[in-house]
Amino acid sequence: MLDAALRHLEALVSFDTRNPPRQIGTDGIFDYLRAQLPGFRLDLTDHGDGAVSLLAVRGTPQRVFNVHLDTVPASADWSADPLQLRVTQDRAIGLGACDIKGAAAGLLAAAAVTRGDAAFLFTTDEEANDARCIAAFLAQDHGFVEAIVAEPTGCHAVLAHRGISSVLLKFKGEAGHASGANALQANALHQAMRWGANALALVEAEAAACFDGLTGLRFNIGRVEGGIKANVIAPSAEVRFGFRPLPSHDLDALHARFAACAAPGALERYEETFRGPSLPAGDTAMAEARRLATRDLADALGLPIGNAVDFWTEASLFSQAGLTAFVYGPGDIAQAHCADEWVALDQLERYTASIIRMIGD
Repeated sequence: MLDAALRHLEALVSFDTRNPPRQIGTDGIFDYLRAQLPGFRLDLTDHGDGAVSLLAVRGTPQRVFNVHLDTVPASADWSADPLQLRVTQDRAIGLGACDIKGAAAGLLAAAAVTRGDAAFLFTTDEEANDARCIAAFLAQDHGFVEAIVAEPTGCHAVLAHRGISSVLLKFKGEAGHASGANALQANALHQAMRWGANALALVEAEAAACFDGLTGLRFNIGRVEGGIKANVIAPSAEVRFGFRPLPSHDLDALHARFAACAAPGALERYEETFRGPSLPAGDTAMAEARRLATRDLADALGLPIGNAVDFWTEASLFSQAGLTAFVYGPGDIAQAHCADEWVALDQLERYTASIIRMIGD
């Protein structure tokens, strides 16, 4: 099955699905997918802004396989055309080969040699942190109870990962000459720095928190802007930060704590710009129950179980909606988003064989 998977992967990589610029339409790669899925009922939906989904169903399955087709932009460090697949003795190199068109190629190869019930959900908005495809799917009366979401996990079933939240902060100050006695308190950038010191202390205090092998709270201040010049008190400042909680963390409680790191009256705005739940989703008791259910499913499917991971996936959205969901795909996250991205041939072959086994004759 490796040859068949590689033929599909070569075609899939050749389609430019970089996101941004979010210019993916219903033709191109979706024309190719539809041509490879005879006997499937096909539902193609354009959700706008380059977000397109294709649900392909054969028979009456209760499990859906999800894979995103969009990729990150290619950097200038690629040694060859990123949209032309190169195959060496042990790897396939191309934009999206690891993250995660290799899995899509495996699904297509498996579909051609099986007759069992199967459902594939292909989407194109994962790399934009704009999960409108999955949201629209889950809002329907879809009838599925299980979801296997493809991301690079080395062909191990990943049952748990962190959530993710991005935040915009705006601090207010009072413009004036920097020689004024009030400069320390009136400067919005000073307030932002004080907030940052308190936020870092908060994160360090969470070092002992743990869930399924994951520890602590991941945190990053990504951007700080504001001020005019050295002798002018900054009247405003803006901070963008993100954090990745454990499944056992309460996201809303963490937001309240981060907001409280600012001095009273210093904040003009605290806005969460993106939220992705942890996997498994829910409060601590529910997350633990869902983790046990996903472990049972992975065991029943004969899949090796991997460690929990720090990166976020859309599997958590399926979990939040009540499906038993885990992450499973070929490739290593270390190769994702890098120049000369690649997927190991033995993993591509192993993944395809496992999908064939799961779908059945």
